[in-house]
Amino acid sequence: MKLDQLTMFVNVAELGTLSLASAKLHKTQPAISQSIRQLESSFNLALFNRTGYRLELTDAGNVLYQKAIHLLDEATALQQVAENIALGNEISITIAIEASFNLKGILPLLENVQAQFPDTQIIIKQEYLTGAIDAINNQDATLCISPQSHIMQVDSQTEGHFLTKGTLLNVASPRLISRHPNLTTRKELLNEYQIIVQDSGTGSKNKEWGVQEGQRRWYVNDFSTKKMLIESAMGWGKLPDYIAEQSLKDGRLALLKLTDARNEVQMEYHIMKNKSKTLGPVAQAVWQQFKHYTFNRF
Repeated sequence: MKLDQLTMFVNVAELGTLSLASAKLHKTQPAISQSIRQLESSFNLALFNRTGYRLELTDAGNVLYQKAIHLLDEATALQQVAENIALGNEISITIAIEASFNLKGILPLLENVQAQFPDTQIIIKQEYLTGAIDAINNQDATLCISPQSHIMQVDSQTEGHFLTKGTLLNVASPRLISRHPNLTTRKELLNEYQIIVQDSGTGSKNKEWGVQEGQRRWYVNDFSTKKMLIESAMGWGKLPDYIAEQSLKDGRLALLKLTDARNEVQMEYHIMKNKSKTLGPVAQAVWQQFKHYTFNRF
């Protein structure tokens, strides 16, 4: 069985005559007829009913026709992947994204990359705090999107371009706030639990930003859990504005207004790469698209 035999079989099945298949495939009718008979011999099955003017599939032929279509599609996909690799395109690239970044803003760009490089796998890796920067420095990711601030210091080996801004909001549930009618300072929240997302990188060096000495605390490893605990009045803490937005609107969360804390922290997000690592063709194209991308704020 050869792929060109299956191609002839499928075309005859779809067109109904040898002459039409011959014209489409630019092969002689005897060559097509011989290929189909060779297939029938190898399968030990009749693929077509030849009693009428048009060649009609037998029941067995119809089953094999469906399988042949799938096999030819897979062969085409295999050829495309081989051509993609032969061009030097990466099999996959990884983009590490710090979890406070609103991914929704770059979905059109990711969709464009998907359409432009369908045979390259794009892996989105979510990290927290310094984890995304660590990922490119440790070559666990090709590119990263992360804030640059006093919290996330970027070393000289990293090259970045500004994408957009975001905000972390200090929030609590109205039920927790009601336990402190005259709440104005963090000291009044010492016995409440501050919910903290753990750093997935090493850049924090065991430091905790915005946590006062003696503060009760719980640690989580994602914003979804943190938000759920805060809404349940089990603690308080900072959430990205886009994550807290709906809960603030419907009253499940409220903004804290503490006189001795940064209740709103402005973040500037950058697309970054490691200067010492040469980007492949796909990663370079993605890098250039990010550099010239107009960010849509949702």
